[in-house]
Amino acid sequence: MKKVSFGSRAFDVINIVIMLFILIVVLYPILHIIATSLSSTRFISSGSVTVWPKGFNLEAYSTVFQDPYIFKGYLNSIIYAAGSTGIMLLFTALMAYPLTIPGFAGKKSLTLFLMVTMFFGGGLIPTYLLMRSLNLLDTIWVMILPGAVSAYNVFLFRTFFLNIPSELKDSAYIDGANDVVVLFRIILPLSKALIATFALFGLVGSWNSWFEALIYLRDQDKYPLQMVLRNYLFTLDTTAIQGRVGGGAVAINAPGEALDPKAVRMSVIIITMFPIMCIYPIFQKHFTKGIFVGSIKG
Repeated sequence: MKKVSFGSRAFDVINIVIMLFILIVVLYPILHIIATSLSSTRFISSGSVTVWPKGFNLEAYSTVFQDPYIFKGYLNSIIYAAGSTGIMLLFTALMAYPLTIPGFAGKKSLTLFLMVTMFFGGGLIPTYLLMRSLNLLDTIWVMILPGAVSAYNVFLFRTFFLNIPSELKDSAYIDGANDVVVLFRIILPLSKALIATFALFGLVGSWNSWFEALIYLRDQDKYPLQMVLRNYLFTLDTTAIQGRVGGGAVAINAPGEALDPKAVRMSVIIITMFPIMCIYPIFQKHFTKGIFVGSIKG
C-alpha cells in the first residue's frame, strides 16, 4: 500500500473539520425551525427551544393546513415551476443547437446579441412596462414566460452539444434525418445530465421566487407558495391566524395557552421547504457532470 504523507493526512483532517463546521452551521437553523414548529407556546416564549421540540404538538401545522391559500399556493407553485422549467429547457435547446451547426447563417450575430444581454439589462421598470404591453400582468404566464431564455444557459447548452461526437449527427443525416430529428432523437437523449442539472436549477429558482409575484400579480388566488409564506412571515399575529382559518377559535396548546405565531411561521417554512428537500437529492448526482461537461470544450 502507498504510504500517505503527514501533510496529506493533515490536509484531509482539516478539510473534514471545516466540512463538519459548515454542516453544523447549515443544519442548526433547519433543526431549530423544525423544533420550534413542533413545540408548545410556553417553551417558545421562554426561548428554551433549540434543536429538539419541547411540549410536542402539531397545532401549528393543523392551523396552517386549514388555510385554503396554502393549497392554492402549492398548486400555483407547481404550475409555475413545471411550466417555466419546461419552457426554459425547450427554448434554450432550440436556440443552442443552431449555434453548433457550422453553416448556420447569422451565428456570429446571434452569439454577439446573446453576449450583450449578459452585460446589459433593461431593469425592473422597462420589464414591467413590457409585461403590461403584452397583457401578461396578473396572469399565470407572467410567472412562466419571462425566464424562457438565458444567454448563460444557451452557451452552456451549446458547449455541451459540441462535445457530442459529430459522427452521430452525420450518420443521422445520411439516413435522411433533419435537424429537428437530430436534436430531439440524438442530441437531447445524450444530454440527460445537463438537462437534469438545469431542470433542478429551474425548479428551485421558480419555487423560491416571490418578487415577480409581488410585482406582477394582484389576485391572491394566483399567488405562489412563497408569497403565502411572505404574508405569514411579515403580517401574521394571533388575530391574523384566527381570520385566515375562517374566524374560528384560536388554536391552543394547553388550557389558556394561545397558539404562538412564531410556531405557525416556522411550520409554513417547513411546508414550503419540504418539496425541494425531497427533490434535491434525486438530481444531486447530475450536478458535477452536467456543469463541468457543459462548461469545458474538448
